[in-house]
Amino acid sequence: MNIARILFVYPFKVWRGIGRKVSNLHDNIIVKFLLKANDITFHSIAAKGVPYVSKALSGKCIIGDHFAINSRISAAPTANVLRSVLFINRDASLKIGNHVGMSGASLICHYSITIEDFVKIGAGAKIIDTDFHALDSEIRASDQDFRHKAKAPVLIKKNAFIGAFSIVLKGVTIGENSIVGAGSVVTKSVPDNEIWAGNPAKFIRKI
Repeated sequence: MNIARILFVYPFKVWRGIGRKVSNLHDNIIVKFLLKANDITFHSIAAKGVPYVSKALSGKCIIGDHFAINSRISAAPTANVLRSVLFINRDASLKIGNHVGMSGASLICHYSITIEDFVKIGAGAKIIDTDFHALDSEIRASDQDFRHKAKAPVLIKKNAFIGAFSIVLKGVTIGENSIVGAGSVVTKSVPDNEIWAGNPAKFIRKI
């Protein structure tokens, strides 16, 4: 066993460690280029993997210091092979504070999404501020569909934690220090210092 480790395990660990450092350097260069090319204001970024980034010319996006964005399975195994997504539509505003981290998550902004400092967004989570389509079936079947989509701002307050594969819908505020359990669908606002979970998400207990 010791011989096997010396011949195979240790060299593999060293090789993989070097490979990850090279990949991280490459990813950070690519991600910074994508953000600049999309006219996104940012400070320090730590990227593992390359996210999907798209911002309309009239959209706005500001990212604070020490932003960590993972889109690679080695960085976020629970996200499988999901890439993180930053999507900012026309005239929409996405603001991300300092020390925010996300892994294989999606921020889909058609109106306004604000994420305050020290927020963690779990693997595969989605934060969405629109219904995308009109609720009226006749309008939805017409060329006026997108013009009648409902939109409402989303606010994720300081120190909140959005669990893996959760969905936060339009008009929702997640309170300071609050936690959304994995796989939840959040349809209404969560007060400060509470844990909510389920579909639809409900109060579990105080923190």
